[in-house]
Amino acid sequence: MTYPAGSAQVCPDDIRLPLTTPDPNAERLDRLRELFPEAFTEGELDLDRLKQAVGISADDRPERYGLSWAGKSDAIRAFQMSSAGTLRPVPAESVNFETTENVIIEGDNLEVLKLLQRSYHDRVKMIYIDPPYNTGNEFIYPDNFREGLQEYLRFTGQVDGEGARLTTNAETDGRYHSRWLSMMYPRLFLARNLLREDGVIFVSIDDHEVHNLRLLMNEIFGEENHIATFAWETKRAARGVPTSTLIIPNTEYVVCYGRGGLVRFRGEDRSEDDFSNRDNDPRGLWRSESMRATGSQNNHFDIVDPVTGARFPGNWAFSEKRIAEMIANGLVLFPATSGGTPRQKKFLDSYINETKAITTSLGWHSTENATKELMSLFSGDKVFDFPKPLSLIKTLIAQATAPGSTVLDFFAGSGTTAQAVLELNQEDGGNRKFILVQLPEATGKDDFPTIADLAKERVRRAVQKLEKGLDGKLALNAHARPDLGFRVFKLASSSFTLWDADAVPKDAEALGQQLELYADHLTPDRSELDILYELLLKLGLPLTVPIEERTLAGQRAYSVEGGRRLVCLEGPIAKETLRAMMELRPQQILCLDQAFHGDDALKTNIVLEMKSHDIMFHTV
Repeated sequence: MTYPAGSAQVCPDDIRLPLTTPDPNAERLDRLRELFPEAFTEGELDLDRLKQAVGISADDRPERYGLSWAGKSDAIRAFQMSSAGTLRPVPAESVNFETTENVIIEGDNLEVLKLLQRSYHDRVKMIYIDPPYNTGNEFIYPDNFREGLQEYLRFTGQVDGEGARLTTNAETDGRYHSRWLSMMYPRLFLARNLLREDGVIFVSIDDHEVHNLRLLMNEIFGEENHIATFAWETKRAARGVPTSTLIIPNTEYVVCYGRGGLVRFRGEDRSEDDFSNRDNDPRGLWRSESMRATGSQNNHFDIVDPVTGARFPGNWAFSEKRIAEMIANGLVLFPATSGGTPRQKKFLDSYINETKAITTSLGWHSTENATKELMSLFSGDKVFDFPKPLSLIKTLIAQATAPGSTVLDFFAGSGTTAQAVLELNQEDGGNRKFILVQLPEATGKDDFPTIADLAKERVRRAVQKLEKGLDGKLALNAHARPDLGFRVFKLASSSFTLWDADAVPKDAEALGQQLELYADHLTPDRSELDILYELLLKLGLPLTVPIEERTLAGQRAYSVEGGRRLVCLEGPIAKETLRAMMELRPQQILCLDQAFHGDDALKTNIVLEMKSHDIMFHTV
């Protein structure tokens, strides 16, 4: 084995790319260790020392305010466990796969959220979810938190096992609330990591769990980050089976939290409906508003009606001189009786660039109309029960996002959020992106075997509908074409055979056979595209990162992020290819470990050359 003169031997393991998701608990411990090194002894966190470091005296009393339930420890462990899964691209089920920045992912959202941690940390502006309401039915989610990806693979029939197993959650079950909380906790925890500092999350809920959801969100997001609990009417007609109380529930809620204190809503535009011109004032539409002081003003005096001489004492929002000018300009409206109060006349033009606040009552968003809207896309067929109203989701998106924001929905259902994003973009010229995640729950329908299939088809049809509306408009501005597409990915096991220490055989002969299997650790049924996207995900790059295929020294390579990273999956890889990649001066180069065919000398020399060019080099 030879090395350049004066160089040190490089261990091949130094350049291996990790194939599992990061441990969120380890990252938090690292931050604690940096802030409070004195709280660690022999590498372990000492809680008493941590309390001492932050000036908190020890308190061993068991009575503490907080939310607890049976299974909470398991729920916490669920998000701490790493995932060795991947997201396989499916161009055949996508629309405009090569160019779109929208994503639909088929898979268990707990595993998917783990896989998105590196790529989408601090990148999502808004999350909307409509999780299963805890109404005594079954959760259509794998119920074994400890097995993670393997449980999902059994659920979807990708590995041998019992197939789909459901979590029974009848109200008679002693863990009725606990099971729902255990399902929600790890997902909300991981979702928070994806939000930007000015990001916001909306969670739809009904009366069954709204109280527990608030406590759960307080624990994960912080009580100080509760923005509002919105209420909306689901129906106005008195339909439904009357109860003994003669009350028909028609209200649901949207609980809203921020990541930090930077959340700002857009507010509502001023409408001409709020103005009139009863006296035909040539200055235009106007409305009357109070002139009473609302803050710390100290303008105590009488306003005098110049026509009747009536006096109106008070503390006013304007000075005496300013009100005299307003009276002279006809901007003060005097009451007809002495018991009234003068008001100011304010014209519509003065509200330019002003908005009014929204209330926590979101009004009526018909669930019946939501069903009809979805049926209209499917030729009148009722393909999904209880879709959320488009108007509701569009209202939330319009309030909480900017034109280029990313919106995530990891309980996607029929795909209402995606359609809402696409329609809102067309209405206001925005370029928001969506990421949907939906479990492939069986529907019993031949055309759409799973809810994930239904969501994809809904978005396809919504795209077709919007494209028809664009006829003739694009000719006016060729650069204004909106993003009407989506990339489909499916959760699966890694494209690489990962060493499972728990499954190591005790028998020497069997161990030798297993080691031979791991020598070529690529899963045989995976395409180069599968491998490429798994590597990009493990590098922490978004699923829509720009990729360009290149030919270097006769071998195929992929230029990622405009050439910042180069990936070559050819094997055996030629020395000329590696050097051609180096000549392009990327920040990082990635190739398969087995592409060196055991030539450690070549690998070591290349590693040193990469270092000399300040290029990060990794193998898998």
